[in-house]
Amino acid sequence: MDNKKIINFENVTVPKQTNIYYDGKVVSNSILFDDGTKKTLGVMQVGTYNFGTELAEIMEILSGNVKVKLKNENEFKSYKGGETFNVDANSDFDIEVLEVASYCCSYIK
Repeated sequence: MDNKKIINFENVTVPKQTNIYYDGKVVSNSILFDDGTKKTLGVMQVGTYNFGTELAEIMEILSGNVKVKLKNENEFKSYKGGETFNVDANSDFDIEVLEVASYCCSYIK
């Protein structure tokens, strides 16, 4: 296994409840840290989705290929495994998943 793809989190709680969106085409699990921060790890099937945000987010695409259009932007931008994009608080974004993608979303307080 390629060590660059291993993600290690320590001192975390993982609630049993899975987050399921778009009829199971997007699935994630929350990871809660001792300091109160939160991340989600998930997988998105091929398709186009819209997500709203409360908090600012850093979205890291771990694998796959997506196009993203942030609120107030006119064009989609491409992201692949190993790349990130930021989403403002109280916003939304469209994401077109071109190839099954895994991601890590970090919520910024």
